Amino acid sequence: MSLLSVAGVTKRFGGVTANRDISFEVQPGELIGIIGPNGSGKSTLFEIISGFYHPDAGAVRLDGSLLTGLSPDRVCRLGVARTFQKLRPFAGLTVVDNVMVGALTRTHDVRHARARARELLERVGLGEKADAYARTLSTGQRKRLELARALATEPRVLLLDEVTGGVDQRTIPGLVQLVRDLHRDGLTLLVIEHNMRVITAVAQRIVALYLGEKIADGPPDAVTRDRRVVDAYLGQVYTQ
Repeated sequence: MSLLSVAGVTKRFGGVTANRDISFEVQPGELIGIIGPNGSGKSTLFEIISGFYHPDAGAVRLDGSLLTGLSPDRVCRLGVARTFQKLRPFAGLTVVDNVMVGALTRTHDVRHARARARELLERVGLGEKADAYARTLSTGQRKRLELARALATEPRVLLLDEVTGGVDQRTIPGLVQLVRDLHRDGLTLLVIEHNMRVITAVAQRIVALYLGEKIADGPPDAVTRDRRVVDAYLGQVYTQ
């Protein structure tokens, strides 16, 4: 049985169909890239998987259990966490307190939550910033903070939305290595990413969306050479 199953998911907003009959399976330990042009339905799909939107048709299951119809906090407690394209840390809280928010979904012991938050900040490279206010962090550091907060919920599946988006080129290699390290440690990941060098470097498999539909699903080499993907998104066959 797959760990995460997306089956026939459709989502409409008035006359606009953001997702149309999207299906794919995610095996434990996989790292899957989600690509496609703006407006192709990538973030909407993440909203559905994580419980923020309810689909008009189809279903999402985690380890066979239905997630569709559950609230985001319930989906999170069952093991699906996510980061967001638009960074919204609790600016008036310290970095460690931001991560504690995630840790407190798993424990009511504040001391344990604080200790766990500090461990995760060390893991993502923000240990020295633990007691700084979140508003003082750079964009790249805020990306790491989002990762730490999501990890604090102890996810079985982690959804990363544009983990390298908006950061300077010098910051990208460190974030890519962090994603690789999380995957190497056994975490199952779905990663939305526009930077093709990043996605082909980390993904074992790519799902390509266009106008709300899945147009390709397979190994990076095959998907980046698929004529439908080239015509709809890449513009030319992509090579590293």
